[in-house]
Amino acid sequence: MTESARQKPVILLAATADSRDVLEDEFRSRYSRDYDVRTLLGPEVVVDEAVSLLDDGRQIALLGVDHALDGSALDLVDELRRLSPSSRRVVLVPAGTFQAALEVLRPALAVGRLDTYLLIPQGPRDEEFHTAITEYLSEWATTTSRPEVAGVRIVDDGTQPAVAGIRDFLDRMGSPWSRYRPDSPVGRELLDEVGDDAPLPLVSAYGRPTIAGATDRLVASAYYGSPRDLGDDYVADLLIIGAGPAGLAAAVYGASEGLRTVVLDPEAVGGQAGTSSMIRNYLGFPRGVSGMRLAFRARLQATRFGARIFTGRAATNLTPGTLHEVAYDDGVLRARAVLVACGVRYRRLGVPSLERLVGTGVHYGAATSVAREMEGRDVFVVGGGNSAGQAALHLARFARSVTIVVRRASLSETMSAYLVDEIATHDDITVRVGSRVVDGDGEGHLEWIALQGAGGEPERLPADGLFLLLGAEPECDWLPDDVARDERGFVLTGRDIPRDRWRDGLPPAPLETTVPGVFAAGDVRAGSMKRVASASGEGAGAVAQVHAHLAPVPD
Repeated sequence: MTESARQKPVILLAATADSRDVLEDEFRSRYSRDYDVRTLLGPEVVVDEAVSLLDDGRQIALLGVDHALDGSALDLVDELRRLSPSSRRVVLVPAGTFQAALEVLRPALAVGRLDTYLLIPQGPRDEEFHTAITEYLSEWATTTSRPEVAGVRIVDDGTQPAVAGIRDFLDRMGSPWSRYRPDSPVGRELLDEVGDDAPLPLVSAYGRPTIAGATDRLVASAYYGSPRDLGDDYVADLLIIGAGPAGLAAAVYGASEGLRTVVLDPEAVGGQAGTSSMIRNYLGFPRGVSGMRLAFRARLQATRFGARIFTGRAATNLTPGTLHEVAYDDGVLRARAVLVACGVRYRRLGVPSLERLVGTGVHYGAATSVAREMEGRDVFVVGGGNSAGQAALHLARFARSVTIVVRRASLSETMSAYLVDEIATHDDITVRVGSRVVDGDGEGHLEWIALQGAGGEPERLPADGLFLLLGAEPECDWLPDDVARDERGFVLTGRDIPRDRWRDGLPPAPLETTVPGVFAAGDVRAGSMKRVASASGEGAGAVAQVHAHLAPVPD
């Protein structure tokens, strides 16, 4: 075997005598350039090969198991998941047994024992089969493997908390990156450019000047365009604040229907949903889709229709008028209509010693870019919502142990059933109910946390990672008092607005606020469902109400 072949990720297939030639041909003909395809007979041989590969430091990208194997194919899948939890797992079903196999595979799929099942191709050009395979290989590469060629170079010495945010931003924007030490050739090159005394981290990309003392917002504003590029006289028909599912859906529909559409977001596209490792209950994605990939596709779709999306720009004020003015970090934009779709932020834990370690072991949100570094480590996920469940399942692909900490008596009170069921199948995931984090610390990086149950004494536990997904607070402190909000700060719309603030005795449109021409959609809106699909629907629905607002008044 050549050295280049030894470095390729492996596709490991467990075949029968009947399927070996077909699977070998299908996978080698499509994937042998980039993957080391190995087709073996029998469960024991496959397990031994997996152990040997992993002992040799190889990465197994995908595991394919013929459902017709003697014994239980699912038992083999379970064993392979234990050996290589980051690998994608596919059960391959012969055509003649497909209907019978579904009775066994559907419940196994529902609890996460496998990623999907596929019918073994019966002839050439089975593109549906290969679409599924390439999607899983793409997800594996995005979340597990590092790109061999990176467009963004980061120089740090491992002590800069800002690096975690930069990496997360770049991953969510689909921009490959690599890290270098200051004393490496790349580190010396960039330090020579900006000066040895320049603060770390340094970020260099796209042939533009290197950023010293970089943050995620500095990277976003430097490399992804500025609203100033639109010109001082620019007036948007629709200005959207927030690039989560609601904002992106509004951008697609607004731009496609001829509105001059601009989107501002202080972070990467996708909002909280963009940090989700896998969304399995979104309509039209039967194999699931990561939040990053969903946001990436929506961004491409919106920009194709002409929407302008600017990241790293936070709205700081709204001045209502015939033309609404929205101030952001370093400028002002004017628009005939504004959609507030800025979503929510995670509540802070409020433990000072842990707040000091944000970015160095403590993370708000799923921080999927950090998950790779949790291999063989003990991590804790705090929160009982779907985002926490998805984060725990993703981290379990890498970490030695994952503990979900929730104050309630059970996960089922706040988490979707499909996630609760899947978590229950993981031996490496533990749930601590009725508990909360009360302390924690470490020398430059998280080393321990303390958990306390109701009425009990704090229990100190070793911890390498703490991921906090603590519920929602609206991201709309920048809105003026003209825009009515409920007691929790969420924006009121339509008939939820108190009657004394209706106009001419009539309520505003269902998604319109107390300010004519200012609308709200998604998680920031009072009474919204707080789900990706509902946020997308509200964003799309808001565009029709924007059109009605902008329509000329009949004589």
